[in-house]
Amino acid sequence: MQYIDFELDGDYVELNQLLKLAGLCDSGGQGKLIVASGAVRVDGQQELRKTCKIHAGQVVRIDDVEIRVG
Repeated sequence: MQYIDFELDGDYVELNQLLKLAGLCDSGGQGKLIVASGAVRVDGQQELRKTCKIHAGQVVRIDDVEIRVG
């Protein structure tokens, strides 16, 4: 398992943008495709909303990568 600690600049980040900013994809559009595929879990639950707002304290997981948002 790979862990990434991500610090927010504002109140939240959209899920597809988080995947891009964490380096897991090359663009927000590619991030949307990954979310739509059902591969992303937020706080243990599958998340299909591409622009879901991710706040501090949440955990996003895709395959063997876990992003801890602070």
